[in-house]
Amino acid sequence: MAKPGRLGVGIIGAGKVGAVLGAALRAAEHAVVGVSAVSDESKERAETLLPGVPVLDVQDIVERSELVLLAVPDDALGGLVQGLAKLGAWQPGQLVAHTSGRFGVGILHPVRAAGAVPLALHPAMTFTGMSLDLTRLLDCTFGVTADAAMLPIAQALVVEMGAEPVAIAEGDRTQYHAALAHGSNHLVTLVAQASQLLREVGVDNPERMLGPLLRATLENALASGESALTGPVARGDVGTVAAHAEALREQDAGAGGDILEAYLSMARATARRAASRGLLKPDQLDAIRAVLDGTDNDGPQATGGN
Repeated sequence: MAKPGRLGVGIIGAGKVGAVLGAALRAAEHAVVGVSAVSDESKERAETLLPGVPVLDVQDIVERSELVLLAVPDDALGGLVQGLAKLGAWQPGQLVAHTSGRFGVGILHPVRAAGAVPLALHPAMTFTGMSLDLTRLLDCTFGVTADAAMLPIAQALVVEMGAEPVAIAEGDRTQYHAALAHGSNHLVTLVAQASQLLREVGVDNPERMLGPLLRATLENALASGESALTGPVARGDVGTVAAHAEALREQDAGAGGDILEAYLSMARATARRAASRGLLKPDQLDAIRAVLDGTDNDGPQATGGN
């Protein structure tokens, strides 16, 4: 016997997010009535994570569904919603949720105009599109936006998927998403740059060298915030920072890459934060800024540590 309140769910977009969330809703005993999949990869993903669910046209999915989950790229979302509205596809009382981090429910205004209920359910997680992602959901938070009366529905759907809902105001969605992208996407760039530098000096397995350090740093930062800040910039080791900057200028001149720019930007930000916590005196901050700007290569002798 089905649980009360079970919904017929349609998934538009069998990408890494859509297929995983569809599988999670199915595990909560909702009925996934259809999924859209265009590429061979998305069709294979749908078959793996949503076995037995028919691959249908988008309009057919909307027609059959009580809950429509729009798991499409941010830039495609508005046009898709408006196009379906022009076709008269949206139904009064239907739940329509998107998984975009950038947008709240405003982008779903054609849905609201048709009498359907707009929801924004964004998982703060990176997915592989494989079954192991279902386990990741158990430690995942969703940024949820909905009208006040409908917020409990959005929250309940997230809880049913095994995750934790956190309400994000409509006007705060872009900053919310920028925070996640800055922390997650740029972390990948940072690790790639550090790995490249190590390979260039003969370290065959930079991931082995970086892994323990980066994991410990991340855990300390999450547990202790900026009090975990350490390293030559935070210590005011001007000579070390100057040596780093010079070495990376030489490396960048040969490679024509992006590492120097990233190092200088992050070092400046680190220096400002260290100064605001009283870790750097004003004269140390000025000296750090000078070597980062390339206007002063002299400074105290370097000390040890990371």
